[in-house]
Amino acid sequence: MYNFVMNSIELLAPAKNKECAFAAINAGADALYIGAEAFGARKKAGNSLSDIKEITDFAHKFLVKVYVTVNTIFFDSELQEVEKLIHDLYRAGVDAIIFQDFSILNMNLPPIALHASTQCNNDTLEKIKFLKDCNVQRVVLPREFSLDEIKNVTNTIDIETEVFVHGALCVCYSGQCYFSSHIGTRSANRGECAQPCRKKYTMAGEDGVPLLKSGYLLSMKDNNLSQHLKELIDAGVTSLKIEGRLKDADYVKNVVYYYRQALDKISKRPSAGIIQTDFQPDLQKTFNRLYTNFYFDGKRKIFINPITPKFMGEKAGTVRSVQGNKVQITPELILNAGDKITYLTMNGELTGTTIMTVKDNIITLRDAGDLRKNSQIYRNFDAKFGKNLEKAEFKRKIPLNIEITNEKIVFSTYNNLHSEYEFKSPQRAKNLEKASETMVKQLSKLGGSEFFAETTAISEDFDIFLPVSEINEIRRNLISQLEKVCEENYVSQRRNMDFHPPEYPYKKLDYSFNVSNEAARRFFEKAGCEVLEYAPECGKKEHLTLMKTKHCLRHYAGICLKDKPDDKRQFVLVDEMGAKYRLEFDCKNCVMKIKV
Repeated sequence: MYNFVMNSIELLAPAKNKECAFAAINAGADALYIGAEAFGARKKAGNSLSDIKEITDFAHKFLVKVYVTVNTIFFDSELQEVEKLIHDLYRAGVDAIIFQDFSILNMNLPPIALHASTQCNNDTLEKIKFLKDCNVQRVVLPREFSLDEIKNVTNTIDIETEVFVHGALCVCYSGQCYFSSHIGTRSANRGECAQPCRKKYTMAGEDGVPLLKSGYLLSMKDNNLSQHLKELIDAGVTSLKIEGRLKDADYVKNVVYYYRQALDKISKRPSAGIIQTDFQPDLQKTFNRLYTNFYFDGKRKIFINPITPKFMGEKAGTVRSVQGNKVQITPELILNAGDKITYLTMNGELTGTTIMTVKDNIITLRDAGDLRKNSQIYRNFDAKFGKNLEKAEFKRKIPLNIEITNEKIVFSTYNNLHSEYEFKSPQRAKNLEKASETMVKQLSKLGGSEFFAETTAISEDFDIFLPVSEINEIRRNLISQLEKVCEENYVSQRRNMDFHPPEYPYKKLDYSFNVSNEAARRFFEKAGCEVLEYAPECGKKEHLTLMKTKHCLRHYAGICLKDKPDDKRQFVLVDEMGAKYRLEFDCKNCVMKIKV
C-alpha cells in the first residue's frame, strides 16, 4: 500500500500547460505550479482560468495542491488586473499564489495562501522573518543556499520552506538579474528573460588579453539533488521543487516519477493515490546540461558547462574511422537505429545527427558532417527509451475499501471518508455463493473512476440477491457520493489577512529591491523604508550590477584571491559583439558581480 500522511514532504512539479499538469499529477506529484495567462515569470507558459479550474478540480481528487505563479513585478497600470486575477484564481480553487511584487501585500485580496517566490531574493533570515510576520505561508529559498543555510532557516523561523532539487539553474541570484533587460527589452523580472547567460563570453584583463578564451562562461549545469533527499527531509524542508515550466510532458513524467520513486523509499506522501505504470525513469535520458549539486555542500566546484548550453547526452563512444556516412566506433553504450547523437565540430560547436542503422560497431548516420577519427560521440536521444516513455501509461488511483454486510455497503478511503448504501427490503438469494461472488465482482469494477478496490470484505452470512444492473447502479452512486465527500472535505490553506507590516530589515531601498509601482512603494513605507530608486525596468540606469552570482570566474580560472591575495588584476567579461562588462569579486561572501 502507498504511504500517505498529512504534512509530510511535498514533491512539487512544474506544468507548462494542461497536458503537463495531468502528466505531473499522474506521475506522482504532491503539488504543481503553473502560470496563469499573465504575470508569470515564464511568459511563454500561460494558461486560461478554465484550464486552471479543470486542473485544480482533478488535482484535488488526489489531495494534490495547485499553486499559480503571479511572480513578476508590476507596473501601476496593471495592479487592478492583478488583483482581479488573484480573486479569479481563488474562486477557481487554487491553493496558493507565488508572488514577487510586494504590492500584492498591499492589495484587497481574498484569504488565499501566499508563497514568496525565489524572485523575492529571500537570502537572509531577516527578510524571511519579515515575510513570516506578513502572514506569508511559504518562502522559496535561493538555489544558492547550502544545506547549512537551509537548516539555519528551518531551525530559526516557523515558516514553510521550498527548495529547488532539479532542473535548470540561473547563474544569478533570482530577482537580481538585469542582464536581459539591459541588453534589450526583455526583463527577467517581467517573465521575458532572453538568457544572455547561455551566450559565449571571453574573460580578459584590462589590457584586453584574454585569460579565459571564448566559451559559455556563465552557462550553468543543471541542478540535481536526487542524492540529497534524505538530508533535505531531515532538515525539515516542506517542499522539494522541480524546475521546468517550459519543459514538455515527457520531461515532466520522467523526472517527476524518478523523484516519486526515490522519495517513496524514504518518506511518506502528503497526497493520495498510487501510481500504476511499468515505466522506469532515468534522469540521464532527459534534457540536462550535465548535473551539479551547486552549492548544496558549501563547496566550490565547477558549476558551469563551458562547452555548450545544449543537451550533449550520455557518452556513447569514440570514432575509429569514417567512410562516407558509415562510422566505425568503439562503443560505450548499446546504440540503436533512431538514436540521436551529438559531437563537437572542428570549431568546437555542438552539432548532431541521427543513427539510421547499426551493425556490430559500425553505425550509418544521416549525415556524418565533419566527424573524424578520435571524435567523441554522445547520445542525447535514446530511441528505445523515448518509445517506452511515449507509450507508457501513468494512472493514479486511490485505494478504496469495500465492506458488504446484510445491512449496507460501505466505500471508504483516505481520512476515513466514506459513502454508504443501506439495503431496504432486499430479496433473499437462493444461491448464496453466487450472490456473494457477483456482489464482490460488480462492486470492484472501478476502472472508470479514480479509485481501485484495495480490499473487499463481505460478511459470511451475506444472503442478498440483486440484479447485476442494480449492483452497478449502486456502485456508481457510491462512487459519486464519495467523490463529493472528498471534494467537500478538501481543505486549502488560507491566509490570515489581519496583519500590519512589521519593520523591514533595510531602511533605504535601491533598484535591487525591484519596486516598480506605487502600491509596493507605499507598502515598504508602511514598513519603515524609503524607496530611493525604482526597478531598472522603470528606466535605464548608468551604474548597474547586472547580476550577482556564486559562480566565480576567478576561481574557475584558478586565480581565486583567497589563494592568490596579491593578484590585483582587474577583469572584464566580453561578449561576442565586443561589449565589455566589469567584474567585481566579493571574496568575503564568495560572490562575483557583473557590472556596467
